[in-house]
Amino acid sequence: MENKLVNNRAKMIVIDFILMLVLVALDQFVKYVFIPMKGKNPIVIIDKILELTYVENRGAAFGMLKGQRIFFIFLAIIFFLFMGFLIAKLPYEKKFLKLNIAFAFIFAGAIGNTVDRIIRGYVIDFIYFKVIDFPVFNVADVYITVATLFVVIFIIFCYKEEDFNFLKNEKENRKISKQDGRE
Repeated sequence: MENKLVNNRAKMIVIDFILMLVLVALDQFVKYVFIPMKGKNPIVIIDKILELTYVENRGAAFGMLKGQRIFFIFLAIIFFLFMGFLIAKLPYEKKFLKLNIAFAFIFAGAIGNTVDRIIRGYVIDFIYFKVIDFPVFNVADVYITVATLFVVIFIIFCYKEEDFNFLKNEKENRKISKQDGRE
């Protein structure tokens, strides 16, 4: 049984890796497609609502902290370690599948934007909601934002506090199991 669980966890990590690879490739491809738009007029998708426009974002979300490339790369490395830990610790159970997929989307979005920062020195953004004058963003940002929203919804409505006992260390889990009479 234990061996099967390890094999299933390994399969899930491989699936996560493949999913993230596909998502990052899609993000990078779409950004590459928009490079020729540099210096050109926006493409209007829906008049006064949605445009595609090339922007080089040298900061973080909404252009904050411009010029802090090394800082962002450092933060990304810490974030990757944290997300890797979460994905590796996440139990291989059906009830955690949607959380696992959301984590993979968040991880892929962070990788996509970090690749831009490392290779280009800035993140390519191109989606602009003109109607609300929302800052220009990209596909990786959509992955991160939508998946994070889903994670919050899942945590609030789908899981109980004890579902996250896997995040505690083994000693704490054994103590909890003894208290619950499971050991």
